[in-house]
Amino acid sequence: MSDSQVVAALLAGLGTGLSLIVAIGAQNAFVLRQGLRREAVGPVVLVCALSDTVLILAGVGGVGALLARAPVLVEVVRWAGALFLAVYGLLAARRAVVGGRLDVDERGGRTSVWPVVATALALTWLNPHVYLDTVLLLGSVATSYGDARGAFAVGAVVGSWIWFAGLGYGARALRPVFARPAAWRVLDAAVAVVMLALAVRLTLGG
Repeated sequence: MSDSQVVAALLAGLGTGLSLIVAIGAQNAFVLRQGLRREAVGPVVLVCALSDTVLILAGVGGVGALLARAPVLVEVVRWAGALFLAVYGLLAARRAVVGGRLDVDERGGRTSVWPVVATALALTWLNPHVYLDTVLLLGSVATSYGDARGAFAVGAVVGSWIWFAGLGYGARALRPVFARPAAWRVLDAAVAVVMLALAVRLTLGG
């Protein structure tokens, strides 16, 4: 296996991994919201990136093939994820209606870290698309790189860490915008739409 093959697999993993996680979804919307509030950003980024790493390595390691033979497990996760997303979406819709503003107090940390971490874990592990995309799809693509699939996995993992860290910590650049109540309500409305749309899609078997 040549160095060029390793580099090609590494870059392919980086590009494929980013293409799967950059799309706005429940997990990304939550990371963005926490980044704007500066509440438990480090733990949230860590939970999402570590979870993605486990899923990527599992897919490349062949767990995706086993998961494909366990449709009952996927079905259980689908309904649990739909219920959780529906509840979270309704809460976001309520915040959008009631309104509010972003507290620009630089101290942050106003909410206990454990409920935030639990939500991040639920949004990650109760989303069946995580298994279908990250485990099955990435795992399938990785097999085409043969002995270089390890480099492919490393690239995908690096892409995941870059994305979540950038989203969580980069969100603070938008804090002046979200100091206005109207902007915060728009964000919560967008989060509600994303969450509820995903819940409906999962309920319908999408």
